[in-house]
Amino acid sequence: MQDITYDVRVYKTEVYKGQKATTYYVRWKVGGKPRRKPFRNAAQADTYRGELQSAAKKGEAFSLDTGEPVSWKRTDRPDLSWYDLACKFADMKWKGASAKYRQDIARALTAATPAMFESVRGKPDDLVLRTAMRRWGFNTKQRDDAPDEMADALRWLAANTKPVSALEDDAALVRILLETATSLLNGKRAATSTVLRNKTILQNAMDYAIELKLVPANPIKTLKWKPPKTTYELDRRSVVNHTQARALLAAVAARKPSGQRLVAFFGLMYYAALRPEEAVNLREADIILPPETETEEWGELHFATAAPFAGREWTDDGTLREERPLKHRADGHTRTVPIPPALVRILRAHLAAPYGKGPDGRLFTGVRGGELPSITYRRVWTQARKDALTESEVASPLAKRVYDLRHACVSTWLNAGVPATQAAEWAGHSVEVLLRIYAKCVVGQDEAAKRRIAEALKEE
Repeated sequence: MQDITYDVRVYKTEVYKGQKATTYYVRWKVGGKPRRKPFRNAAQADTYRGELQSAAKKGEAFSLDTGEPVSWKRTDRPDLSWYDLACKFADMKWKGASAKYRQDIARALTAATPAMFESVRGKPDDLVLRTAMRRWGFNTKQRDDAPDEMADALRWLAANTKPVSALEDDAALVRILLETATSLLNGKRAATSTVLRNKTILQNAMDYAIELKLVPANPIKTLKWKPPKTTYELDRRSVVNHTQARALLAAVAARKPSGQRLVAFFGLMYYAALRPEEAVNLREADIILPPETETEEWGELHFATAAPFAGREWTDDGTLREERPLKHRADGHTRTVPIPPALVRILRAHLAAPYGKGPDGRLFTGVRGGELPSITYRRVWTQARKDALTESEVASPLAKRVYDLRHACVSTWLNAGVPATQAAEWAGHSVEVLLRIYAKCVVGQDEAAKRRIAEALKEE
């Protein structure tokens, strides 16, 4: 039997004017507990408030669970547990999402779900719950194949998470949900990129709840919440100069057994600004080299796909990597990048070697064949830094990530005077993003600009 009360007070509607929309909150108290329900227009809010007042004046009993008159029984819309909504949302997104984004959705929902536990009775171990959610519960492809222990954990979640409707008029619960989704296990706030990504995914899930008519409005969008400050500028300390880059490539070549076959892989990032997922998917047909007699001539790259690592359980065909269109480009659109003579020589030597290309034409494969594992090139790079750099440089951000070679290439282009529009085209960026990221890596341009201004202002 549900708990009821006749102690009801209805207050004036609160109006919140956000940047994109205005929300009308009907406010009332049931048994001393404040209640709030959002509406997108004033007429809906007035109607709902009037119905509450009418029921209170008639002396109707109100439910302490729902905050509404017992007679209403919420037959106007369905309800789902939070776990069921999260699964439906992951399923809805699955077909159109990249394998990498499917992982992001699973991670965000896994982080958020503990805030919606209704009971801890019989709760499985926290690690088991997180693993069950991330690898099976929020994975459309894997859910029905969960091992026994994980399947038991998922059944517990289905029976012990709060209904989505609990978020309607409980701002405190909404805030807890958002804070949980954007925090680490130790309670500290996650990295800025994780915070923003998880918040967006959570908002999208609640938009889907509106589509399913589970809630009338998105409670996260109306929450007063300050996002973390973001910085997109590249740390200049991570950018290698040409001498350091050549020393690193020489150190890569000396590593056994994979080093020699990876020199061209890292060279493509340093000399042509390829992303790792672009370099790993490059094929011989994507490369145009000058005649061998032209030792100082340039070549070109023409490629249209990348293969980011995702894991077999997230790709449709069970491969480790998912072949996708280039970042920020439509399917089928190519990118052209010039190959300087130094990289021409590296690529020519690579293609002439026994490991020069795999059966499918890809330039880079594992030592035993097949796809090049990301763990292989990361390990080689870590060791090469230790071999080529000083102890203080190894401890610094200098080329700490493989991706920093791409940053070094773009910085070199800009410092050499390549126009931002051209550098952005070669790098596969928008001009806006390029300038935002590399603003602090362009050196010496201010003095040149001052000289040009002085020349323009000279009196005749």
